[in-house]
Amino acid sequence: MTHTPLLLPDDEYNRALVAHVHPPDWVNPTPSGRYNVVVIGAGTAGLVTAVGAASLGAKVAIVERHLMGGDCLNFGCVPSKALLSSAKDAVAGGSIEFTDAMARMRRLRARIARHDAAARFRGLGIDVFLGQARFTGADTIDVDGQTLRFSRAVIATGARAAVPDIPGLSTAGYVTNETVFSLTQLPRRLLVLGGGPIGCELAQAFQRLGSQVTIIIRDTRLMPREDRDAAAIVQQSLRREGVTLAFGATISRVEQRPSGDRVIVAEVDGRMQEIAGDELLIATGRAPNVEGIDLAAAGVASTRSGVTVDDHLRTSNRRIFAAGDVCSPYKFTHAADAMARVVLQNALFLGRKRASALVIPWATFTSPEVAHVGISGADAAKRDDVVTLTQLFSDVDRAVLDGESEGFARVHVEATSGRILGATMVASHAGDMIGEIALAMTAGVKLPAIAGTIHPYPTRSEAWKKLGDQWNRRRLTPRVHRLFTTWLRWQR
Repeated sequence: MTHTPLLLPDDEYNRALVAHVHPPDWVNPTPSGRYNVVVIGAGTAGLVTAVGAASLGAKVAIVERHLMGGDCLNFGCVPSKALLSSAKDAVAGGSIEFTDAMARMRRLRARIARHDAAARFRGLGIDVFLGQARFTGADTIDVDGQTLRFSRAVIATGARAAVPDIPGLSTAGYVTNETVFSLTQLPRRLLVLGGGPIGCELAQAFQRLGSQVTIIIRDTRLMPREDRDAAAIVQQSLRREGVTLAFGATISRVEQRPSGDRVIVAEVDGRMQEIAGDELLIATGRAPNVEGIDLAAAGVASTRSGVTVDDHLRTSNRRIFAAGDVCSPYKFTHAADAMARVVLQNALFLGRKRASALVIPWATFTSPEVAHVGISGADAAKRDDVVTLTQLFSDVDRAVLDGESEGFARVHVEATSGRILGATMVASHAGDMIGEIALAMTAGVKLPAIAGTIHPYPTRSEAWKKLGDQWNRRRLTPRVHRLFTTWLRWQR
């Protein structure tokens, strides 16, 4: 039986979590015959694949070496959003102690864990193996000395925090998203290395809970994958709340002083600086988990970016597919879910579903939130056939009434047809509202149809309707206006 992970702190909530997703008394089943599908990794992509295949009558096994539920449940979406909720309450005037916020997070995470429990998946007819999977051939996998034979396999081993190679970093010590949620004491000063979604979300949360946070980033702005003006609004919000931002930083080394301080020595704005903190959070991206499973034994190609797949998510071994963070540039839970569904169609039914056809939105859950789908503003600006329309929330009544008028909604539209190619929103609940545009893009619904759709008043989602109205007014050219005027005069 595999070693049971220990989550810190060792309290009732973490013990309840582990009891669901890696039970200490779990006994692996004895494999018999060939499986239709063996899934390696029980994060979102793996679990969706396993459940989908089993529901169709396939003989399925899933293997997890650590905690079922993967990064999302244990170290990502679930704990981070629970912490963000507590931090928001703190800003709203509540008296929130850090220890209470972390205990709440652990309690809610343990409650949600039952959805990803080993026993639940066994009850669905899936053989659940807890242990290290390793390919031993083109159609065989070893798990703790037992051989699993398969017709199809799916690699869904996810990704982990990417730690940069900085002199002194390992000696000084640091936390990542996989360990930061084990903290029980609030760092008085928190250094955050990286200005992407994870860094920005956690920086804002810790600042609101009482830390003095400094974000250190080598770029010249936060959130470089977002439109510059969208990222600037989040940047201004963080600064207003007291977060210190150090841009264009070239880090020479990290030191731990006798006082316990962790010190980043870096060149910022052309001069060397020492930036001290009590804790250092590394948030510099994700690295795929390809080690330890012996891909070469199965003839599966990989690179530093992860497992190599074609547009149908098939690897270089035609029996084996991959899904989720281990092979995708979109390292989101919902993207992993969508890719798993592509794999199900292609692996079990000889389908030709393409991953490139997926419309994948993403959101950063800062305050305000930034959500995006499709092409970016930079991409749109390079094209003569695209019209970009922007609606400020200062002209959306609900945003004004709520005192949250900062931000905007923006769409990029094919000039001749009104087909939506992309959108960005910066607003409270932007992550919820981007779904309307993602649906429109997936279903081929054009912007004029959104203009003709009744939206409740007063809501922020009226911003999409207002953009549709902008599009319709744009079509009212001077020539068309003259024709209408002539017609109306004739009607008098």
